[in-house]
Amino acid sequence: MPTPTHDDTEPPGVRWAVPPEGGWTADDLDTLPDLPRHTELIDGSLVLACPQTLFHSRAISFFGEHVRAAAPAAMETISRFTIDIDRHNRPEPDVIVVPRSVIRSMDQTRVPGNSVELAIEVAADETLTRDRETKPVKYARVGIPHYWRVENHDGRAVVYVFEREPATGAYTSTGIFHDRMKVTVPFPIDLDLTEIDPTTSRAAGPQ
Repeated sequence: MPTPTHDDTEPPGVRWAVPPEGGWTADDLDTLPDLPRHTELIDGSLVLACPQTLFHSRAISFFGEHVRAAAPAAMETISRFTIDIDRHNRPEPDVIVVPRSVIRSMDQTRVPGNSVELAIEVAADETLTRDRETKPVKYARVGIPHYWRVENHDGRAVVYVFEREPATGAYTSTGIFHDRMKVTVPFPIDLDLTEIDPTTSRAAGPQ
């Protein structure tokens, strides 16, 4: 029996794209065929999204809804939308806040990274290193002044808040929030973080 070749064992219909020399570019995300939804570009490499947990889905919805309600009228809140950092980096934060002026049409697929006022990442086990180390460096470098990282601690949300220090160009921690989050920048917002956990009892019920 002949030894199977690579093509013999490849599942029907699957063709993995081979990166060009130097890696993929930000423009390639719009032209590569059959990319899964929410694919990111990090350092020239494609990063595919893993299946969402319930916590991740609820946290994105929670912050998208409440940040949108609290943000100034001149700002737009968008969930899971890519931003241009540079030629080889086009990440997709879970929630961003940008000026409405950068929204040109309903067909656009990204916004400039340096237009983002706030970036929020909801961390998962497989993204924790990127959300704690890789992405904050890139977000700070492009000039995003505010970065929030949301983590799942046994089903309860913990939010780590960072602000870009102009003198160093790096983020500095300005707070860690459990159960309730109240900040004044980039705009005032007061959040009951326990709402993210679907098992949290919000009322004692009828007596």
